[in-house]
Parts: sequence; C-alpha cells; structure tokens
Amino acid sequence: MRFEFPLILDGAMGTELIKRGYTGEMSSEEWSLLHPEAIRDIQRSYIEAGSQVIYTPTFGANRVKMEKYGLRDSVTDFNLRLAALSREVAGDGVYVAGDLAPSNLFIPSMAHDHFEEIYETYLEQASALEQSGVDLFVIETISSVADARAAILAVHEISKKPVMVSFTCNKKGRTITGADVSAACVTLQSMGADVFGLNCSYGPDDMVPQLSRLSDYADIPLLAKPNAGMPKTVDGNAVYDCPPDEFVRLIPEMIAAGVKAFGGCCGTDASHIKALASVLKDAELPDKDRHDDLFLSVERDVFRIEEGTEPKRFVPCGKDLRTDSSGFGKDEMMGIDLDDADIAELESVQWRFKKPVCFRCSDPEILESALRVFQGRAAYTGPLGRDSLAPLVSRYGLVLI
Repeated sequence: MRFEFPLILDGAMGTELIKRGYTGEMSSEEWSLLHPEAIRDIQRSYIEAGSQVIYTPTFGANRVKMEKYGLRDSVTDFNLRLAALSREVAGDGVYVAGDLAPSNLFIPSMAHDHFEEIYETYLEQASALEQSGVDLFVIETISSVADARAAILAVHEISKKPVMVSFTCNKKGRTITGADVSAACVTLQSMGADVFGLNCSYGPDDMVPQLSRLSDYADIPLLAKPNAGMPKTVDGNAVYDCPPDEFVRLIPEMIAAGVKAFGGCCGTDASHIKALASVLKDAELPDKDRHDDLFLSVERDVFRIEEGTEPKRFVPCGKDLRTDSSGFGKDEMMGIDLDDADIAELESVQWRFKKPVCFRCSDPEILESALRVFQGRAAYTGPLGRDSLAPLVSRYGLVLI
C-alpha cells in the first residue's frame, strides 16, 4: 500500500461515543460491541465527510487495559470483532487503520515493568488486528518512547503494512514521561515509521509550533490530529469551542511544516472533517527534502552528529554506569562497552543519559538486547561485520560509525 497525500483521517471517537450514550460504566470497547450502531454511525459520518482512513475502535483493547474489566482473555476476540465493524463501514474505498494506543506499562525509570512486557502486550493486539485484515496500523496518543518502540517492533514482527505514529505532548514538546517529541521522531523514523506526528494535546494553534519544530528532524510525512481546542467544563460536561472554520485556519502553516496526514481528535466531529476535506481538496503539498544531517537520540533529547564523530572513551555496561553516565564532557559522545554487559542495569539507568550514545560490542545478540531496552537511536563501533549489523540497522535505526 502506498499513501496518496493529502491523507484525510477521521475525527474523535471517545467524545462521539459519549454523545451516543457511553457513560464509562464499562470499557468503551465492550460498550461498542454492545452498541455497534454507534460505531457505524460515527464512522459512516466521517467517511461521508471525506475521511479516507478510519481508525478501528480498539484504543483500549490491549491486555493491560482489558484486564481491569475482567476481559484479559478477550483481547483477540475484541480486536477481531471491532475491526470487522470498521471494515463493514469502510467497504472497499476507505482504509482501515488498526489502532494501538498507550500500554499503561512503564519501564524501570518510571515503574517496575520491563520493555519485553510492553512488547508482548502490543504483539498480542497487533497480531489480532493483522488477522482482521486492517490496511495499516496507527500507534496513537503516545507519551512514552518505550510504548512507541515496542509497538512498531511488534507490528513489524507480524506485518509489512504501513505504520503511522503520533505522540501527545505539552506546549514545550514534552510528554508526561519527559520525552521530547523531536527525539521521538528521530527514533521512530529510523525504525521504519512511515508517518510521524501529533494528536490530542491541544488545538491547532498550539500544535503548529511543535509541528514546525518536528519539521527540522522529520524525513517522513508529518501527521496532525489536534483537538477542537481545549475543553471547558459547562454543567459538568467537557465542551470544545473550536468550530470547523477555526479548526482549519492554520492548514497552510501545517502544510509548510510538512504535514500530509490530517484529522481531528477530542471534540471534533464530522463537521471538522468536512472542513478539512474542503480546504485540502486542491491543496498542493510540496515535496520535502531529506535532511543531510545525521541525528542520534535519547528519550529526552536529540543530537546532530558530525561525520567522523566517535567516543573518546568507553564505560562498562554494569553497575558503574549509573555514575559514569554523567562524567562525559559537554560535546562528548558517550561510549558504552556491552561485552559482559548487565542489560538490566542499562534498562534501569538509560533515562538518565543526556549524551548521544555509541555502543561497542563483539556479540550481535548482546548488542540487540541492549538496543531493545535503549529508548533512543544509538550508534555502533566495533568488530562486528555489516552482514550481522544490517538487521539491527533496519530494525532499530542503528548508526554505524
């Protein structure tokens, strides 16, 4: 499948379900299966308004979220049935995107979960959505780089279909976990994301500055799915006050930033999508030049790397890493020796890293173990040949220096 841009996505699901009677007494996924006419009505309205892609109503259909409702064993069944609802409405003329959302698990820097637990959570859900026959995948409303990396690795394990990734952040481009969305962009596009962008968060006015910042790092099309403004509480209900004409006012600025996929999040409805479709009907989207610069990233920062840059020294990946990680100079690349590595230690302290990271290792299996738990884009130097490194370059965005 090849995207044709501009690509018009759908609008809100949660706020539209509330309009149709959902009160939160059960999971929205279970409620949707009990009220399929609500899903059909919402998605049909978006398609009639101009949506070319609709998201499956599977935002909370992973094992962690469903376990809270006693539905842990229903993950595959729910995803298959919910995706079938969307396919029924879409027919042959509209793409169906398998929706993967936050896992509600956090790696040791914030909690006691581990990356492989997050990966397995996404693998189970992604496998069901692939079985359902979705046309592409969307990893949305993400605030943790670990979630996004685990999800894209899971999708790529079972499918060759396109993947869109969208984060949610504050007005400074930071997520609730402290991640920087520009660093996330560098990380995820290096791992094979086809589209990267932002959803939820706030309205178009506040999203445009962050999209412009992402443009400095993105080599892939950007996505914008803002809310219909910021909600205000009226008589106990959340009210969004950004009307369709105001919602599309900054589309030229978004296009200039490299946005090619457009939709709406909380508070938007078919009228917002119709306004998008109208504005974008004859829009010209310029081709964006790829960056010649090389970028590495850690969860909280992104770094432009000069050609020929190498670490001046290496520290062992063991218990000393907790203190040694802060001992590198201002402009120095942090070298980490993975031989005899304590990967659990690397997973627990890598959130502290404020420097670009270069691994050195003579064992490809150990190197891959480190790349899985490292939540950024790393470089490598060492004795391993390009044949053994090629899968790691493709899978994790590893940079060879």
